[in-house]
Order: sequence, then structure tokens, then C-alpha cells
Amino acid sequence: MTDGRSRLKGPKLIVALDVGTAAEAVDICDRLLPDVDFFKVGLGLFCAEGPKIIKSLKDRGALVFLDLKLHDIPAQVEQATRVIGTYGVDMVTVHCLGGPAMLAAAKAGIDSGAKEANHLPPMVVGVTILTSLDGSDLEEMGVNGNVAREVGILAGLAKDAGLNGVVASADETAMIRSESTGDFIIVTPGIRPAWARSSADQKRVMTPGEAKAAGASFLVVGRPVIAASDPKAAARRIIEEIEK
Repeated sequence: MTDGRSRLKGPKLIVALDVGTAAEAVDICDRLLPDVDFFKVGLGLFCAEGPKIIKSLKDRGALVFLDLKLHDIPAQVEQATRVIGTYGVDMVTVHCLGGPAMLAAAKAGIDSGAKEANHLPPMVVGVTILTSLDGSDLEEMGVNGNVAREVGILAGLAKDAGLNGVVASADETAMIRSESTGDFIIVTPGIRPAWARSSADQKRVMTPGEAKAAGASFLVVGRPVIAASDPKAAARRIIEEIEK
């Protein structure tokens, strides 16, 4: 049974491989290891390359966060997560808005698939409110515009369903942490170092130091690292801020 969990201690940097090909992703991985050993494979890269990109990263000794944000009826999500459980990834996302039954089905599917493949089951984390949304967006969608309130409700659903944690912006991290033990993981996207504060398509952002202080377990950073002229130096700078 594979076990990379000794390296899953936060606060820890996850670099988002927001690129379009396996060649680009593997090149970034090779350049950043061993300073960074946790990488996020998102929807775009996974759709372009499929499960083989996961194997390529795992073969290099990397930890893999598969961020597909599954959201469907419980039976479909359980079927999908049963397959994902066989991949040997270390963390997976599902949407909390899928509801309690879907969240429980996701956890059951992951555990079943991992057992079949003789892997430790990956951590399952529920996406609360995307960092690309703010209160005005929620109002347009007919949802209460109080982002923190909605995130708190969704985090509670994730805990009750037995998930390992949630994905939430740093703005809500302190609130979630105040109501959860350290074992409940908080993955925080929208991290922008002060020297790279352009938030692009994300509206709720924070620096690595601020996110750590708020109680984040894992900090996800993409463009400030992979688009830097020296990605390794940029990653080291962020790690130093986290460890400060």
C-alpha cells in the first residue's frame, strides 16, 4: 500500500499545473522538485492528458492533488470517485453544493476504489464557494450574498459527510478553523504573494503569510510560480514566507 502521507503535513505549498500539456506539466515538476513536491492537476490538464499525467507525476515522486470539482447525482459521483481512487492520487475535490448524499457517495467511492488498487484513499475535500465569486455574484445567482455564511454552511456539510476538509478562500479560513480541529484540512486557493498581487480571475485573495496565519493547511499557487522567469526561486520565496 503506497504511503506518501508523511509528507502531507501543512502548512504546505501546492503548485497548480495550469498548463495545457503533459510536457509542460512534467517540465515544471522536474524544475521544482524537491523544493515543491505537491502539484495540482486541474480540469484543463486532466481533460487534455487523462490519467497518464497522474502516473507521470507520481513516477517522479510527486504528490498529486486532482482538482476536478465533481458535482453530479450521487450515483454518478460515486462511480467516478471509485475510478479516481485507483489512480493513487493524494487529494481530490468535489463540490459541496452537490449536497450531503453526493458528498457521502464521493467518500464511499474513493475509499472503495483505493482499497481495490491497494492504495491509501486520497483526502477528499469539498469546494465551498469558488474564489472567482464574491457576494454580488451570489446575489445574481439567487443565493444569499453573504459569502462567509454560505461557506460556513457548506463546510459543515463536508464535515458531517466525513470529508477530510474543504477548499475555501483565505477570507473564510479563520472562521472555518475556529470551528474545526487541526485534522480538518483547509485548502486555500487564491494565494498571491505581495510581489505578485495580480489576482487575474480570482476575487478573494491573500498572501501566503496571511493565509498561514488564518489557519490554512495547504496553499495553492499557480501563475506566480509557473509564469515566473525563475519558477524555482519564486517557489522558494513562497515557501520561506510560509515557514517564517
